Amino acid sequence: MRLVSKAIEKVTPEIRKLAEDMFETMYAAPGIGLAAIQVAQPVRLITMDLAKPDENGETKPRPRVFINPEILSKSEELSVYEEGCLSIPEYYEEIERPARVRVRFTDLDGKVA
Repeated sequence: MRLVSKAIEKVTPEIRKLAEDMFETMYAAPGIGLAAIQVAQPVRLITMDLAKPDENGETKPRPRVFINPEILSKSEELSVYEEGCLSIPEYYEEIERPARVRVRFTDLDGKVA
């Protein structure tokens, strides 16, 4: 994980396949997020699914892909959550992060959001 990730110039079939494979790995772990660098791909791509169970206890997947993500702003308010890392299984720690962030990224359709 000492490699520097490179920007993705274009959404290609290979990038789509990488995202698909990353979701498979992430869900199997199980995890809620995975960066390409964690699977030895030094490109700026993150997969994430923060879906929560509904009132019936069922969770409908809400997969998201972030290509070349940039943090534009963050709140001064902080939140603390227990987090784990798929690169270091079975290890969890309380982490303090901004409660809200505003990001810019490209999706798998090549649209900047």
